[in-house]
Amino acid sequence: MRVIQYRGRDGARRVGVTSDDGHVRTIRGATTTYDLATEAIRKKQSIERIIEDRISNEKDTMTEIISEKRIHVPFHHPDPYHQIITGTGLSHLGSASARNSMHAKLSQDESSMTDSMKMFKWGLDGGKPNATDIGTQAEWFYKGDGDWVVDPEAHLVWPTYALDGGEEVELVGVYLIDEKSVVWRVGYALANEYADHVMERQNYLYLAHSKLRHCSYGPELLIGELPNNVKGKARLVRSNNVIWEEDWLSGNSNMSHSIENLEHHHFKYPEFRRTGDVHIHFFGAATGSFTQNIKTQDGDVFEIESTSFGYPLRNTLSRDNGKEERINVKPL
Repeated sequence: MRVIQYRGRDGARRVGVTSDDGHVRTIRGATTTYDLATEAIRKKQSIERIIEDRISNEKDTMTEIISEKRIHVPFHHPDPYHQIITGTGLSHLGSASARNSMHAKLSQDESSMTDSMKMFKWGLDGGKPNATDIGTQAEWFYKGDGDWVVDPEAHLVWPTYALDGGEEVELVGVYLIDEKSVVWRVGYALANEYADHVMERQNYLYLAHSKLRHCSYGPELLIGELPNNVKGKARLVRSNNVIWEEDWLSGNSNMSHSIENLEHHHFKYPEFRRTGDVHIHFFGAATGSFTQNIKTQDGDVFEIESTSFGYPLRNTLSRDNGKEERINVKPL
């Protein structure tokens, strides 16, 4: 099942179930997927069951919702300060050619490896434990809260202080914490984590600064199990021409860490199991145009798609051409 959050032509918020032919059926009495998820927890039912019981005959289409700019991210907390955006890196095996070159490097003695290669090797060696064990922890980063989230089809801002604004093709897990601090996975979505790769390449310790805070995910939320082998296409469109396109892979079959292991190492912190909070967790980049040394430009359109997730995620890069101003802190 896939669901979206959108506005009807009357401007009212709605939740809808999508189909492969692009039709959308409205869920009766629902204005947010957050409310549906909390209802499912309260009634001790699956969110899929809650939705199935309330599918109406009111219809719309993805084509019209997208073209009329009525789409929103598929899940959010009503209070953005209770929505936490985080992620993990060095979690994917990469393309065949990249994997071959990486394995050649992994044959070296660990003492001669870079820190990144060491961490990747640790993931290969211990990132997929059995169901009862705890595996190696992956690289982890904090990105922001709900105020940094950009709707599908909206603009991702290239800020004045950034050296680059580039897509990171990923999946996110969407989670809700109940009143007993139990973590519930609501579903998965396509995502663009968005980062400054030029800055990151200067020194890996700039990783935190390279996370440009803005990000996007959706437009559809996949409820249920994630396929082990997720396949898709990512592309960069400039002036209606595709200047870069590449296949991307995700899912447990294409990762050095299992998703369950990444989830454990995020939610092991009690503060991340706070009642009512929403977590949007990125599982790591599968590819990006920066891998081909492509320099993005103002107006470029990022497209990420996979048949498992329905409609593609699209965002336009919008460069802030102003001048960075020094922030002066005043003493009290």
